[in-house]
Amino acid sequence: MPNALARPLAGIRVLDLTVALAGPYGSLLLGGMGAEVIHVESPGGGDIARTNPPFVGAGGIHFGGRREDEISLTVLNRARNKKSITLDLKSPQGHALFMRLAKECDVVIENMSEGATARLGVDYERVREANPRIVYASIKAFGEPSPSPGLKGMDIIVQALSGIMEVTGTQGGPPTRWGLPIADLLAPMFAVQGVMAALIHRGRTGEGQHVQVSMLDCLASLLAEEHFDVMSANGYPLRSGNFHDRLAPFGVYPARDGHVAIVAFSDEWMAGLLDAMGQPQLADDPRFAHRGIRMKHAAELNALIAAWTGGLGADEVVDALQHRRGVPCVRVRTPLQVLNDPLLHASGALTQLAHPRLGGIGAIGMGLPIRFSRTPSQFDQPAAELGSANAEIYGGLLRLGADEMAALQAAGVI
Repeated sequence: MPNALARPLAGIRVLDLTVALAGPYGSLLLGGMGAEVIHVESPGGGDIARTNPPFVGAGGIHFGGRREDEISLTVLNRARNKKSITLDLKSPQGHALFMRLAKECDVVIENMSEGATARLGVDYERVREANPRIVYASIKAFGEPSPSPGLKGMDIIVQALSGIMEVTGTQGGPPTRWGLPIADLLAPMFAVQGVMAALIHRGRTGEGQHVQVSMLDCLASLLAEEHFDVMSANGYPLRSGNFHDRLAPFGVYPARDGHVAIVAFSDEWMAGLLDAMGQPQLADDPRFAHRGIRMKHAAELNALIAAWTGGLGADEVVDALQHRRGVPCVRVRTPLQVLNDPLLHASGALTQLAHPRLGGIGAIGMGLPIRFSRTPSQFDQPAAELGSANAEIYGGLLRLGADEMAALQAAGVI
């Protein structure tokens, strides 16, 4: 296992107030790169993700009710490389302890609902009073203040508002949700970038600052990568399913035993594709002779390609295009094929999850898909059980005595 002291964020301490996914994925990334992440959870309950099925325990993985000695598979995935402490932020003693912790930290990251940090007295302005050097990252669904007060920022809600569902799926079909919670995953990536930039700025100036990220902003900014406004004004459909008509031919095509993805928008690749199809004369067809005009006739071109690929096995298509003619083409893989790819496990993109007490459980989790030449990093510390770092953080970092900690625990503060 790589030495944690060698990791790029070694020496950075993060106070983590996140729950569910949009926040915890951000603190997971910071922890994987070496930051000390102290995850603050509610006494007796913890992160709401701890109630997500399936659950893991001595009896294995199951989708029934969670028993006391079991932990959510979700938490095993998202809570690695973090230390769990319990703290009641609503109590005066809990608030005071939080501020003491904030003075010892470099970063606070939170994704509470709108107004929650202010009500609890742990918002940026009050934390900054305790620690002017703090980098405070907030991940919200719609920003703060929200243009839609009271609307809960669940991933599918953000997807619906972002426009991304209206450009996903097939023409004439319904708006389509991404198969992954893309808003929940994308926003924390931007937040981590913001934290890194703010830490660099603090290194130059000594000043901390508030980093704010909106899930809706993040998705909308990516929507603008494609010129849907221009295409719509010129009569092109916004939804093209498995094809990208601006780069035709560019899409997913049927084979006898599956599907293949083909990219042939360059003249060289187009010539190779038409040669493999046995129709080289189509290179001179006015409908397909140039990239711009091919967009107008993409449906016709895609139908011709599909008729050819449909008569072959997927491996035959890949061999004819990728192997023999250098035209980009691969078989479409299933999730299980990807999750069991040894190369992706070797690269660190995927990893085996482990239970803090039981060890390996036979489930695959997210890896850290960043390689450093001098500071190797990965999610290699199993998820902590609720409150397991109380003694280390309160007794060690804040130097509370055993009697004081016992009194706090008896009062439900920790």
